[in-house]
Amino acid sequence: MPSPSSAAGPPRMSVFQAPRALIDWSVNQFITVPGRSAPLTFRAVPTASRRTRVAQIAAAVLVLAVVGVGAYLAITALTGDGVGGPAPQVAGEGQEPETAEELGFPAFATKNTTRVGGEDPTADAAGVALATFPSAGGVDHAAAVTLVPSSDWAAGIAASVLAADPSRTPLLLGESGEVPEETETAIEALDPEGSPETARAQLFRIGDVRAPEGLRAIDVAGGDPAKIADGVDRLRQRLTDQEPQHVLLASTEDPAFAMPAAAWAARSGDPVLFVERNSVPGSTIEALKRHEKAPVFLLGPDTVASEKVLKQVENVAPAVQRISAKDPVSSAIAFARYDAGSFGWNITDPGHGLVIASASRPLDAAAASPLSASGKWGPLLLTETADVVPTPLRGFLLDIKPGYRIDPTRAFYNHAWLIGDDTALSVAFQAQIDEVLELVRIETGLPAGEPRGGAPESEPKLKP
Repeated sequence: MPSPSSAAGPPRMSVFQAPRALIDWSVNQFITVPGRSAPLTFRAVPTASRRTRVAQIAAAVLVLAVVGVGAYLAITALTGDGVGGPAPQVAGEGQEPETAEELGFPAFATKNTTRVGGEDPTADAAGVALATFPSAGGVDHAAAVTLVPSSDWAAGIAASVLAADPSRTPLLLGESGEVPEETETAIEALDPEGSPETARAQLFRIGDVRAPEGLRAIDVAGGDPAKIADGVDRLRQRLTDQEPQHVLLASTEDPAFAMPAAAWAARSGDPVLFVERNSVPGSTIEALKRHEKAPVFLLGPDTVASEKVLKQVENVAPAVQRISAKDPVSSAIAFARYDAGSFGWNITDPGHGLVIASASRPLDAAAASPLSASGKWGPLLLTETADVVPTPLRGFLLDIKPGYRIDPTRAFYNHAWLIGDDTALSVAFQAQIDEVLELVRIETGLPAGEPRGGAPESEPKLKP
């Protein structure tokens, strides 16, 4: 594999050719697959060792993120669109363009954000799986992986509970006819071997999806969302031999309102079951009866799950509480703030991890769910715009903005994972998130009209 320093320089090109050509050149400096002309695939190089293949995958993911934002900034520089300072100029005819490292804003990470920059949820899921289970350096591998159809957002959200302890399986996406290359390579890199916590299974297959051959699999039959969720719940109960502490209901009517359920399921092990706008499916009723002592929480407003649904659930559940707001962005924030003792994120102060995704890509919620079950353990927040942070989200982040009075090294910090490439969440969006998460010295205050940041418990808080 040629190194960047030994490879030939980038191609000469016109400004209109630059983004695509530069991506092709830059990625090929880091990973080249024998026998393929395409600039990037996620299939491991056959002759490389497993450690080398994992390193190549990681390098490819990071380079793709960096070069993708370079192309974005190049286009922005030419058109004059975008938010923030001037972007680096792309070389014109007869000029050498800048290398990937010199293109400016690093989309894969800023000081307060990290991006998993897949072009679709399948790529995002593979990136998150390798981020949460690096599988190198002698650390433990994932015991198993969960595979769900890339066409079934509800199956993905329900299956996110398998990312919780003790099974802790990363979630990957597949298809009925073939295994996507990103998924196949991620499974090879993760090298699941099974464990007592996974009933020795190396793979949990949810619904109609093809899995790589040779893996011990436990299947959850397909069907409608309620049946799949019921099957996942039964599998989870079989693996843990325990009753869940709570049950979370989500609606099939609008996936954006259901997305935050995936993060909580992964963090808590509480199952996600599905309802419709005006009825509760029989499979969900059966599951609620199995967990007759577990409090139930319904995610979403009455526009996606009516009061009629709430009353039907109350007939079989000991207690039901609705968590909602008028739109998906505000509803996700309401869930992030929610506190009912052992249920709810209770994010009302600084010092937290966060995960942010586009409401237009519901399977990104499932793909990102392992990030809420390890590392910084953050709730899923949403945006319905790719370029500008919505006002409710900005307000929430300002409410929990970290601050310090004396020593910044003793402060609490916030960090956000961003899910998806710049078509889902633009570079401008990431820059705005980075800024609003930044630690501030509260003695200097913030611009007029904006809430002040929080302070660590060890330091006095500034009075309003």
